[in-house]
Amino acid sequence: MSADPKELYSLLIPLKSERLLVPRMCVAEVIAFADAARSRDDAAPDWYLGAIEWNNRRLPVVSFDSPRGDERKARRSRTRVVVFHAITQELKGGYYGILTQGFPQLVRINADVLGLETEQPLPEGLPTLCRARMIHEYPLIPDVERLEKMIAAVPV
Repeated sequence: MSADPKELYSLLIPLKSERLLVPRMCVAEVIAFADAARSRDDAAPDWYLGAIEWNNRRLPVVSFDSPRGDERKARRSRTRVVVFHAITQELKGGYYGILTQGFPQLVRINADVLGLETEQPLPEGLPTLCRARMIHEYPLIPDVERLEKMIAAVPV
């Protein structure tokens, strides 16, 4: 809990070309990247990387900025998977992962440092609600409900 009830602990999640901003309570764990299983057909969208084994369950892993196939080239020692708690009933396992390019950074958010950014465009095709303005950062706020529906619709 933060000391000030008007503050929210959040995570800045580094991607290849963007950052995501999410409340800390949405994230279950950050794990090392493992090759996603190819237990799906080639009709799956490029952003769906497959599933990995995590805590004895199947964890679907997606990428916000790497087409399928590019994750092997982009993989480095800093590549991680941020495991999210599902907030809808769409995903049977209750969790999913987003591929990142490093460790998330813990930040405290309040009205003094956070605002809505309307000048920079949103990336096309990504499930995002908006772009925030945080001093010198312009992270994306993901639309997790839409993302979970997209993951649930992938044929496996």
